[in-house]
Amino acid sequence: MKALYLYPGWLRIWHWVNALLFILLMVSGASMHYAGTPWLLAFETAVPIHNAAGILLTLGWIAFVIGNVRTDNGRYYRLRWRGLAGRLIEQSLYYARGIFRDAPHPFHVTAEAKFNTLQQLSYLGVMYGLMPLLILSGWSFLFSVYLPETLFGIGAVWVVAMTHLATSYALVLFVLVHLYIITTGETVLTNPLAMITGWHRERHTPSRDA
Repeated sequence: MKALYLYPGWLRIWHWVNALLFILLMVSGASMHYAGTPWLLAFETAVPIHNAAGILLTLGWIAFVIGNVRTDNGRYYRLRWRGLAGRLIEQSLYYARGIFRDAPHPFHVTAEAKFNTLQQLSYLGVMYGLMPLLILSGWSFLFSVYLPETLFGIGAVWVVAMTHLATSYALVLFVLVHLYIITTGETVLTNPLAMITGWHRERHTPSRDA
């Protein structure tokens, strides 16, 4: 059994708070978008919840970025370009086919690399691509009275609204995939427990992608 301390306290706190805020944003956002649906929140209740959660999510994302800059956690997001395509294909084939045939996992967590290549690219895209877009479009929506009349020849509010909606759907899809992927560790609870205790534990023989 190998144990690695990969998730410091600040990161675990951020992760669970971020998860809670995202749940609040999904529920309140759906309640606003589908206002009047009986089993969702009332519109007047959803709006302040959504705004407050959005502000806190922004602060959390800023804290996440600062944390990655000021601690060693940022190194896990640095791409290793050499052999990237091969590792990406191998990992994708494992998730698409190998995992259903009980094939050995092509990647094992180490102190130098806690994400496989597909995870790393996904987290980079989400945390440094989609999240800033969600936050910027959300704040633009919140202060839409200050937007210009048009953007790119289209109504500015409509552009912002569609950007926010499309980004939200993409992030909801990521969350669903993430919930599945975290169950594919050595055991179903290996990855969730690591984000609770900070320690990643597994039995393995190191692979060349580690």
